[in-house]
Amino acid sequence: MQNTPDQDNTDLDVYHHQADNLPAQGSHDDEVLSQARVNAYWRANIRLLLTLLAIWFTVSYGFGILLVDWLNRFSLFGFKLGFWWAQQGSIYVFVILIFAYVVIIGRIDRRFGVDDDGAGSKRQGEQ
Repeated sequence: MQNTPDQDNTDLDVYHHQADNLPAQGSHDDEVLSQARVNAYWRANIRLLLTLLAIWFTVSYGFGILLVDWLNRFSLFGFKLGFWWAQQGSIYVFVILIFAYVVIIGRIDRRFGVDDDGAGSKRQGEQ
């Protein structure tokens, strides 16, 4: 049974990707993912996002605003650490979080079989 946008059936056992803007053929298009696997994938994805957002919040709001007076007792490159952290440190951590997300979500995608590595290598070979 295939889920189409005009059907209102919540008892489907499988999930099919359908949209007008999807590529013609990907490496996993012929595979059907069970609803349990889709739920596990999104649970892992949301867990990753919440973890990274918690780190970002702690670094930007916690270190840059709440703990600034305590951090100012230390210096880094001649600047008070609280000031440096609010101006530069949180930006560095944010960029690191972006790269961490890319690496970790790639692992999650491969673990659940929804990565595009096969389609990506196919496209590179055609060029």
